[in-house]
Amino acid sequence: MPEREIQRTLCRMCDDRCGIEVHLEDGRIVDITGNKEHLWNRGRLCVKARAAVDMVYHPERILAPLKRTADGWQQISLAQALDEIAARLAEVRERHGARSISVWKGEAIGFGQQENIARRFVHAIGSPNYLSNDSMCYAARYFGFKLVDGAWPVPDLANSRCIVLWGANPPYAHPNMTQYITEARRAGATLVVVDPRLSAIARRADLHARCLPGTDAALAWGIIHELIELDAVDHSFVERFAVGYAQVAEYARSFTPQRAEAETGVPAATVREIARAMANAAPRVGTYVGNGLEHHENGVNSIRAVAIMDGLLGTIDQTGGACFKCPPPLQDLTLYDELPLTELGPLGAARFPVLYELRQECHTMTAIDAILEDKPYPLRAMIVTGANPALTNPNTAKVRRALEALDLLVVRDLFMSETAALADYVLPAASFLERTELHAHAKHEILSLTRRVVSWPDVQGEYDFWRDLGRRLGAGEYFPWPDESALNRWLLDGSGLTLEELEAHPEGVPYGHACAGDWRTDGFSTPSGKLELASAYLKGLGYDELPVYRRPAYREAADPAYPFVLVTGARKLLYLHSRFRNIARFRTAIPGPEVEMHPDDAAELGVRDGDVVTVTSPVGSVDIPVAVVAPNEILPGSLQITHGWKEANVNLITHDDRFDPVSGFPLMKSLAVRVERRARDVDLADDASPA
Repeated sequence: MPEREIQRTLCRMCDDRCGIEVHLEDGRIVDITGNKEHLWNRGRLCVKARAAVDMVYHPERILAPLKRTADGWQQISLAQALDEIAARLAEVRERHGARSISVWKGEAIGFGQQENIARRFVHAIGSPNYLSNDSMCYAARYFGFKLVDGAWPVPDLANSRCIVLWGANPPYAHPNMTQYITEARRAGATLVVVDPRLSAIARRADLHARCLPGTDAALAWGIIHELIELDAVDHSFVERFAVGYAQVAEYARSFTPQRAEAETGVPAATVREIARAMANAAPRVGTYVGNGLEHHENGVNSIRAVAIMDGLLGTIDQTGGACFKCPPPLQDLTLYDELPLTELGPLGAARFPVLYELRQECHTMTAIDAILEDKPYPLRAMIVTGANPALTNPNTAKVRRALEALDLLVVRDLFMSETAALADYVLPAASFLERTELHAHAKHEILSLTRRVVSWPDVQGEYDFWRDLGRRLGAGEYFPWPDESALNRWLLDGSGLTLEELEAHPEGVPYGHACAGDWRTDGFSTPSGKLELASAYLKGLGYDELPVYRRPAYREAADPAYPFVLVTGARKLLYLHSRFRNIARFRTAIPGPEVEMHPDDAAELGVRDGDVVTVTSPVGSVDIPVAVVAPNEILPGSLQITHGWKEANVNLITHDDRFDPVSGFPLMKSLAVRVERRARDVDLADDASPA
């Protein structure tokens, strides 16, 4: 019988980071099960976690460095690859300056500790240009709440009496969150879902508000109007701890349920019913915003409008409400204090100062323009780690042109992605099962250490790669730790926790006792020290002081040439963004891309399931099969296409020139498009041409 052992670690097939048990026979992974002792998932696992075995041993896995030559890809040694990459980076730095070099981080190998190592590297070599997927995902929600609360609170959903989900679908995106929702509903909680589609979670809702895409702020203001009318505001809390209530009350005055209905399509009676449910449950109201609100031209104000309801209802740090959690007590790997480099003009920081000031994120779409136009200065080299912008960024035909125009493109990934195929060098990246790092679960305030379960000779972990390249470029002083374990010990220094303690407790160790300060006595982490229902900080930058509602462009100035509104990026259960489409059993279950369409629209166009249509925006066109859904699943006049399919890449038609003014996030979820029927014998192409 083969010798079997079990290693406990965390899953990173998505960012939920569930506790897992990895089963090995003779050193090879044969199964993955849940760790029942981990507080976050308590043994529960989704199908993606078990597919980590497929991913690690996939026949297409990149396990050795590759160099592009005139004769195609050539396999080279790791030392040669690092030497050549360092030499070419040094040449670019000498010719154009250090700021002409950038790093672009994605999610394919996770993010967290490894993100901060990448941030450290790029500043250590003298460039401020750290880029990532966060400049079009997650960051807008973070500072939408931070601008109001000073932090992004964690909703105590399990103990809520009313749960309100905005543009989120936890069964497909955050399965463990779904369990907390289920627990609350069993105890009698009301579930409200705001989503134009009948998502998996909307099917379970007591109230489903099917607002038109991009009109969430109007719905939020309609609810606020009713909360004020119902006198559900916690006036004691607001008077002591908030600023801007008078302005909120005045602005909300005109947002009657009738106006909210006219703007959003949500019946006035539903607006009132949602407000009553929240008022009756206060302060035990748990609110969660998904990325459905981020990708609109009014995204940040929509998120701010939702966030201020926590303050009005006094849910802050209440059981079942919006709870502040302690950050993990770790040393800071970044160099923003030591080497801020702001004098070098981080890309996008001038146009989108909030994005840079609150997240130190450069703007990826500005970076693409810098490559193609040398404005505001040349960007000539890029290291991409676990990202696939040639498939996932808006206007990807333009993105491809830019990546091909670089003097040097290096990609680290598990597979030959669409971006890797454009690179000069492709390096094998370590999966989450091939490296060790620290992870915090904010909800439970526990710190966990992942284990290196398997390894490959030429596959480096994140720290080893950035250390070796940094030393070759003269930045060795910023990478003094010999290996991952030494780095992890340094990160824990002063925390009261030891590496040995974490190794002995794979279920995680509590760290919450290290949290200092209390908003009741020390104030909120905002400029005023108060909950900012109105933001003087934003006003000083020329933005809206209140989270005012502005109609999305497709409603404010409708163009008859583009009569449909397209939502992109709805999550599919088996996939995560552009990942896992090479896992055979997943591809069998969900074989390809499709455009979801209301049956009335399909009848008007004369199309049926499987017919190929051309969807066109002002940016470009894409050919894609039709999926005619049930009448209650999508609004008439609306379409939905999930991103991440190379066979029909929806980002060929998404905008890289229309942004939320605060976050700089691109317009990706309320696009004006037209649809044209194609001949029924047309084959779906792997790519499509810009319009």
